[in-house]
Amino acid sequence: MLIETAIGEEIITTNLKQFLLVLSVSLGVATLPQVVGWFRHIPYTLLLVIVGLGLAFVDVRLVTLSPELILFIFLPPLLFEAAWNLRWPELKRNLVTICLYAVLGVVISIAGVAVGLNQLGGISLTTALLIGASLSATDPVSVTALFRELGVGKSLTTMMEGESLFNDGMAVVAFGFLLALSLGNAQLGIQPILLQLGVVIGTGVAVGGLIGFAISYLTQRFDLPMVEQSLTLVSAYGTYLIVEELGGSGVIGVVTTGLILGNFGSRIGMNPRTRVIVSEFWAFLAFFVNSIVFLLIGDQIRFSILGENLQIIAITIATMILMRAISIYLLSSLSAVITQYQIPLPEQTVLWWGGVRGSVAIALALSVPIGLPEREKIIATVFGVVLFTLLVQGLTIKPLLQKLNLLGDAPLREQYSELATRYVALERVLQRLEKDHRPGINPEFYRYQETLIQGEIKNLQGKIDQLQLEYPHLSTFITEQFRDELLAIEADTYAEFVRAGRLNTELAPMLTDVWENGKG
Repeated sequence: MLIETAIGEEIITTNLKQFLLVLSVSLGVATLPQVVGWFRHIPYTLLLVIVGLGLAFVDVRLVTLSPELILFIFLPPLLFEAAWNLRWPELKRNLVTICLYAVLGVVISIAGVAVGLNQLGGISLTTALLIGASLSATDPVSVTALFRELGVGKSLTTMMEGESLFNDGMAVVAFGFLLALSLGNAQLGIQPILLQLGVVIGTGVAVGGLIGFAISYLTQRFDLPMVEQSLTLVSAYGTYLIVEELGGSGVIGVVTTGLILGNFGSRIGMNPRTRVIVSEFWAFLAFFVNSIVFLLIGDQIRFSILGENLQIIAITIATMILMRAISIYLLSSLSAVITQYQIPLPEQTVLWWGGVRGSVAIALALSVPIGLPEREKIIATVFGVVLFTLLVQGLTIKPLLQKLNLLGDAPLREQYSELATRYVALERVLQRLEKDHRPGINPEFYRYQETLIQGEIKNLQGKIDQLQLEYPHLSTFITEQFRDELLAIEADTYAEFVRAGRLNTELAPMLTDVWENGKG
């Protein structure tokens, strides 16, 4: 008994040391772009993959990457954070397109890759389908992080993030069905496929919605930022585990909960200060989890196995990129027919090339049972393709944005925001000085401060006018920013009345409709 206890403690100590080593290396590498100027040209997620590859090349293995580790520990917070920050008005505007990409796009990707591998690579159809399903989900974390940094348009970012969130669930469902089919545990037919798809997605949406709305109304009853922050974390993991236990898609469940809490619960149940605290918490958690996942992806590469399957990997890459192009351009045209809105061709091109693969593909490949024939070929192919998309597509997306003139004016907007914020702050200080004349303070002090602040306000106004003169298109950003402030004030007022019990339901901001009608 003592020997078993000692062995158990030794295993725990070893695992803890490995985890701390991974944590130290990943966070150290992830902070390099913020410290060293040259590294800012590379998204931190790709930098982590490159460092992981270097460790794999010298055969330094930090920890064994299991599918359970990704799916149950890493995936829920990544999904929740993305859904929390996805704004419903933007999502609703592009919902038809996103659903087409996430559903039909996955089917096209699986079918195309499977046929290509079967006909050109001589791979059995069963194995080819599993490879196609593993690689059907996009994971554009590094791409969307670059979008935000460069100020790329909201619509393009929303479409890429929304597709990724929804096609994760579709890919997991498709992979599970194809795996069960290969093991003889499922029937091939339209009716059983649709039935299983309905049950899996329906369970995820139902449970995710129930938990999301329950926590939204629960947080109305108190104002405790730490508790509300903890509830969002519990909801992410709790939703995933409960939905999976009920036979649904945990991915769909977490996305549903995150969307509800981010767009509804945070408005009616959290004051502005708490929303900021919770958002910052999730931003750090996503950074933390991504740092570990992408380092481990690079570190798990086995170069010898990749070399043995180079031909299969090359065929998979070619067919996957081709199918991605077909699905994006074809489904964008279909979306235009349905919605009467044509996505610009440059944006379609970015959506095509930016469809990189990542952690979900790795987790699905690793979850293939050991007894299944050609398991090692599936894993090697998926790892090779993921590596290509992260390094080649991920590192070339910025030059592509430049070539297509889609780079945003983030530095210019930031400069304006700083000037405008300082202007508003000094205006408030001036108002306070004019109203608050306290006894015992020399009037000369008030006059001096007023003169000083008025001079600085005039200086700031001149800089703002100069910016607007040099960059006329900046007026659009200024209008949008002011509109967002007005919407926030309106939504916060409704939420305040709901919390006070003076209103039973959350009202949708009227200004949203006014703005959209005005644009139309």
